[in-house]
Amino acid sequence: MSSESARLRWKTWVCALVVIVSNVAGNFLLKWGMPAELPTPLAYITVLFRPVVALGVLLLILWLASRMALLSWADLSYVLPVTAVGYVLVAIAGRVLLHEQITTTRWAGIALIMLGVVLVGGGTTPQTTRPNADGTEGSR
Repeated sequence: MSSESARLRWKTWVCALVVIVSNVAGNFLLKWGMPAELPTPLAYITVLFRPVVALGVLLLILWLASRMALLSWADLSYVLPVTAVGYVLVAIAGRVLLHEQITTTRWAGIALIMLGVVLVGGGTTPQTTRPNADGTEGSR
């Protein structure tokens, strides 16, 4: 593996980690900070000014920016399954931190997601190659 390839692989894993953590934390904080009922559409705007909700929104902005960066150099067919581990972590956070009830069927679905992550992320190189102007393949 060349040093450029190793650098890209390292960069991809770090960015994927930022995508996953910011997604899980942002969604958790939104759920935690939202009131049970919002009586009017205006209430949805005012709730954005709660510190926990605002932090959740900022983390989701970070999630979007880091996901866009990751997608700019890595395969879509790699990024989506690998970052899907966030779905598993969201379910675990909901169960442990928010005391949500998760059915056996949902846990089975979560296990299937994890199996997909292992299958997709386990052996492939996480970058796309594009043809150069001369027709040979080159990396992004």
